[in-house]
Amino acid sequence: MSASERGRLGDFLHTRRSRLRPADVGLRDYGGRRRVTGLRREELAQLAGVSASYYTRLEQGQSVGASPEVLDALARALRLSAAERRHLHDLAEAAKRPARGRTAHRPPPEHAGPATLALLATLEQVPALVSGRRADVLAWNGLGHALFAGHLDRGAPGNPAGRPNLARLIFTDPHTRALYADWPAKARAVVRNLRMVAGRYPDDPLLASLVGELTVKSHEFSAMWNDHGVGPCELASYEMRHPLVGSLTVTQQSLAIPQEEDQLLVLAVTEPGSPSHEALRLLPHCAPSRGRGAEVRGSREPGRGERRPRR
Repeated sequence: MSASERGRLGDFLHTRRSRLRPADVGLRDYGGRRRVTGLRREELAQLAGVSASYYTRLEQGQSVGASPEVLDALARALRLSAAERRHLHDLAEAAKRPARGRTAHRPPPEHAGPATLALLATLEQVPALVSGRRADVLAWNGLGHALFAGHLDRGAPGNPAGRPNLARLIFTDPHTRALYADWPAKARAVVRNLRMVAGRYPDDPLLASLVGELTVKSHEFSAMWNDHGVGPCELASYEMRHPLVGSLTVTQQSLAIPQEEDQLLVLAVTEPGSPSHEALRLLPHCAPSRGRGAEVRGSREPGRGERRPRR
């Protein structure tokens, strides 16, 4: 067990405890100045049915091995969402494992499989892309490229060493930042999803490197990351300000790909007949990739006799 993993568990518990007030959980507040933000440790311990000393050791990283029942009791006391509850269990599981039993090996490059690419190619009228575990763009169709990153090379997802990364684009790319009218909402959604994945894969060195890079490059990412919010990017509506077709509102849906672990099919859907729908129909005629709206660019599994690209 590493100190950093004990710290992740303790920090998550602390931030979730800090956002609750006694009135939120049915406790009386007898007035007076409270020295802590949110619930006191002994108040949370009371709600969860554990001793205050045990909870204190858990939050301070001095105790591991909390049972699933205790974790569920803490989740109920903290009013955690389903995603937060799972994240709590992931962090506790990572804290239990001995550090010497883990190796930070470099994961192999991710690829969108043939079936996924075939599906992507059928989505001619919908902007779509395939996102990997670390939010790398593994493939996109013509509309997906034109809507999300028309200023980048169409073939970029095919190169594992230079693939666009959705989190990196949101925080370091001026074009992508300007694309979202409510940029903070989109940025928070990206960070919450990345934090959730990091809890599930604490030993992924590429993921840790991405988080470290963004923490250094963006104080906004650092602040959002330190909030310890978690949640999947599943369904959300965003107003986008595209440089070629103007304002449009899209509903972004992220669907799990059953045959590809940790990969998501991200779709941007507009309401039929709406001005946003009409703007999207104009996009293929305005984008540089005119006439190739259905063409898919991205990764695939190397065929027989081919070699995987080196990273």
